[in-house]
Amino acid sequence: MTEPMTRDQRLVLWIAILGSFVSFLDGTVVTVALPAIQEELGGGLTTQQWVVDAYLITLGALILVAGSLSDVLGRLRVLTIGLVGFGVTSIAIAAAPTPEFLIVARALQGVAGALLVPSSLALITANFRDAAQARAIGIWTAATTAAMIAGPVLGGLFVDFASWRLVFLINVLPLAVTLWLVVRLGHRDQRRPGATVDLLGAALCAVGLGAGVFGLIEQSSLGWASPAIWGSLTLGIAAFTAFLVRQRFARQPMMPLSLFRVRNFWTGNLATAFVYAALSLNGFVMGVYLQQGAGLPATLAGLATLPVTILMILFSSRVGSLAGRWGSRLFMTAGPLVMAVGVLVLLTVSEDFSYWWQVLPSVLVFGIGLTLTVAPLTSTILGSIDESRSGIASAVNNAVARVAGLIVIALLATIVGGSLDLPGFHRAAVVTSVLLAAGGIVSFLGIRDRAPAQSPDRASA
Repeated sequence: MTEPMTRDQRLVLWIAILGSFVSFLDGTVVTVALPAIQEELGGGLTTQQWVVDAYLITLGALILVAGSLSDVLGRLRVLTIGLVGFGVTSIAIAAAPTPEFLIVARALQGVAGALLVPSSLALITANFRDAAQARAIGIWTAATTAAMIAGPVLGGLFVDFASWRLVFLINVLPLAVTLWLVVRLGHRDQRRPGATVDLLGAALCAVGLGAGVFGLIEQSSLGWASPAIWGSLTLGIAAFTAFLVRQRFARQPMMPLSLFRVRNFWTGNLATAFVYAALSLNGFVMGVYLQQGAGLPATLAGLATLPVTILMILFSSRVGSLAGRWGSRLFMTAGPLVMAVGVLVLLTVSEDFSYWWQVLPSVLVFGIGLTLTVAPLTSTILGSIDESRSGIASAVNNAVARVAGLIVIALLATIVGGSLDLPGFHRAAVVTSVLLAAGGIVSFLGIRDRAPAQSPDRASA
């Protein structure tokens, strides 16, 4: 039986949850606001893609730097800087006068968001052990994933009854509470002597992602033959290749390639890439199509995914505990496959739209699969690496998840065939289902459940 949490452990868990909550919430709350943003500020599907991907580019590129910064400056200090920066950029986004200003502000918000999640998870892994750690990660997963799913609900309410601008100000209260809890905790920061930040690696990663995403998004309007497209894609591939080479030879790499020698780590991250690409694609398409295609108001479009939130809140902690006792392979295999089946139900959506018979069954099955997947996936990846490297392991896993979402949104026009009409919605559902099935298959073939007494870093056999 898991021992009760101490006072400091409770504070750490709340700090980790709230610190990550705003980052996850903001990644999804925007999707339901995209039609309203387009209506007020202008721009088509390309602008909507950039509003999402500007945040994901900097988040994905710099979340690795955050892992190194936590070692250099301390986890709590990095978390505090991220909280303040997130609040400032949220206000800037709410005041955006043009699409260009909004996109730039979203990119800066991604920088702040990159500081939050790795530091939060590192606090959990440093303060909890064994079954208690699995349970804490399960609670964290329930709350943060619920934020991802509940974002559209909150966004829809603000869009319909106030303004899309207020969507970005809902972060202020949890940010303030988290800062207060950090002061109450009163811990001294832990720093790693001699730690440095790989600035060249960070620059190469940012250029690689930014240039590549520019080419993928703008090809729908400029065409693959445009020098701007193939040139940016070439630059992106070259820069990201140079980034990997840099990580191989850097004295203190921001993404140590040695981590990928651990079987559960590299397999779990590959499954993460498939699953979170699917989550990003499904979230974007549902948020936009239910409004622009099915004609639902923003609030109802957001409420469409509420059952997923309820399932996550009710059962994620329990699933995390069960995975800690029974092993994660079963959950990481079954969960994505169940989600894949749920998404295919969306193929029943027709011009004669019915939420209750076409969307709700899909949402319920999808929610069950997601609840089975996320906590075991997170705990398996972090549990495969020694606690002393938990910060960078968390950063790598979160970078993989964000970059996967970044790429699939950049490819959205190609996936849906140019416009998000009903045939495009169906094509997106098929692609989402294939991605989820791939995540389940990868987990089944690659994940190895370790014995409770086995050292985490020996799970690479």
